[in-house]
Amino acid sequence: MSEQVVTRFAPSPTGYLHIGGARTALFNWLFARGRGGKFLLRIEDTDIARSTPEATQAIIDGMAWLGLDHDEEIVSQAGRADRHRAVALELLEKGAAYKCFSTQEEIEAFREAAREEKRSTLFVSPWRDADPATHPDAPYVIRLKTPLEGTTVIQDQVQGDVKIRNDQLDDMILLRSDGTPVYMLAVVVDDHDMGVTHVIRGDDHLNNAARQMGIYTAMGWDLPVYAHIPLIHGPDGKKLSKRHGALGVEEYRDMGYPAAGMRNYLARLGWSHGDDEFFTDAQAMEWFGFDGMGKSPARFDFKKLANICGRHIAATEDAALLQELLAFLAVTGADPLPDAKKSLLEDAMPFLKERAKTFPELLDKAAFALADRPIEPEEKAAKTLDPVSIGILGELTPHLQNASWTRLELEGALNAFAEAREMKFGQLAGPLRAALAGRSATPSVFDMMLVLGRDESVARIEDAAKRAA
Repeated sequence: MSEQVVTRFAPSPTGYLHIGGARTALFNWLFARGRGGKFLLRIEDTDIARSTPEATQAIIDGMAWLGLDHDEEIVSQAGRADRHRAVALELLEKGAAYKCFSTQEEIEAFREAAREEKRSTLFVSPWRDADPATHPDAPYVIRLKTPLEGTTVIQDQVQGDVKIRNDQLDDMILLRSDGTPVYMLAVVVDDHDMGVTHVIRGDDHLNNAARQMGIYTAMGWDLPVYAHIPLIHGPDGKKLSKRHGALGVEEYRDMGYPAAGMRNYLARLGWSHGDDEFFTDAQAMEWFGFDGMGKSPARFDFKKLANICGRHIAATEDAALLQELLAFLAVTGADPLPDAKKSLLEDAMPFLKERAKTFPELLDKAAFALADRPIEPEEKAAKTLDPVSIGILGELTPHLQNASWTRLELEGALNAFAEAREMKFGQLAGPLRAALAGRSATPSVFDMMLVLGRDESVARIEDAAKRAA
């Protein structure tokens, strides 16, 4: 086995990249990246009828959005069928496999009889030890000779030693009667040829490992290290489904969750590092290992996802966050922002990002910076622009035109203005929010005025007065 760690993610392109698959990819990526190893991507497209180029592209796009970069070229399993077939024929030549001429009708008759006699329905082929001279001129499959006695032990890094009696394993088919290789053979051959040292996948594949180990042993190949991770369940403890949020990762992207937050949250589904909930990619790579894995299914929780994503938004540098926001607008089909709006957004980032959990929430808070004059106030905000308030805003305008445009000076000027009129500042803030943003719930009026600048702020206030008049 190579000293360098090599992991792989091997999805079937029969649909979107779902959240469980994304977590499997993440675990493989973290394990390899944290050890200076390779992370490979293989598309298991042997199911020609169900595999589509669109699904393959969705997987690639989902991986790219999540930031899970892979090494080397993407491997197509379907394109390696000749190699898989050659291994099956080599096993046949070694005597580790055999030709089975039993028909489907004969196999079903065997099982029916077994059910009636209440014995194992595991098919036992009469051709396993047959003399080749007795072989008929008829279609056949090639089966692996599984040991009839003893036990296969899967030394799993998560599940511990899993023992399966060999008499519970059938002689699995390697090549179908039309000469096409089966998935179970292809997986082993591809993992071996790609130098995969660690197979990290869902525990629904645990039983497959025992059967696949037979191929490794028969070929004299080193076994990979197995780690079968628990599946993801919904908050109610049941298997994750669409009603829980088992969506394609692109849907989480389109809902505005940041990729860094998704990586952080998915890493915590089934793995932990002490009590750490929030961490960077670098920390996850350093900490990630099998010792932090649990055996029980993880539970998907949208509230925890939102909380983690909010913390990542708050921790992201303003310029980088602006680029993520622009990318989100692009994938959701929004019109590109003019440079002036981008500049306002970046200036506003320090206070916009503190409480936003998703990009739509951040954009909602940034509505004042993205709006164009004249501002059309919402119904609730419009109610604050009564004749008295309009008069007060009219009196305030000269004070703003002469004030130094710093937070300290603006706070002093506005508070002094309110005090001189025996008003609470809140009575002044409502009309100002309506004039500056057209809303009653906005960031601080001082933050908005500093971002908009003197000319735009005064112009919006004057617009509000004219409209009310």
